[in-house]
Amino acid sequence: MVNSSDFIERLEHLLQYYDLNASAFADKIQVQRSSISHLLSGRNKPSLEFVLKVIKNFPEVNLYWLLNGKGTFPSETSGKVSPTPHPSAKSDETNIQEIKNPGKTIERIVIFYSDGSFEAYDDSK
Repeated sequence: MVNSSDFIERLEHLLQYYDLNASAFADKIQVQRSSISHLLSGRNKPSLEFVLKVIKNFPEVNLYWLLNGKGTFPSETSGKVSPTPHPSAKSDETNIQEIKNPGKTIERIVIFYSDGSFEAYDDSK
């Protein structure tokens, strides 16, 4: 679950980084200005749609940093995605993942598209 007060701090950090006021930020990501006001005041929590709009319009924003403060901002990859093989492709990626995160395995990967659709890949398949 997203900690609202920490999320507000990160959102304020975005506004300062891009030198935008709340109204200009709302216009940039195409949400109502009141939505930003309600988020910054702590009245509302961010919706998935809001988060996706921020990520889409500001590729330097790391999703995990925005949601829970983990990772970096601005993102080291700056929105550049390196090509990866199809999930069914056989490779030694599993071994690399196990080395980086001993005792942890990837169970599911979900890809969200800009049109609102998504694809989920489960390890059980």
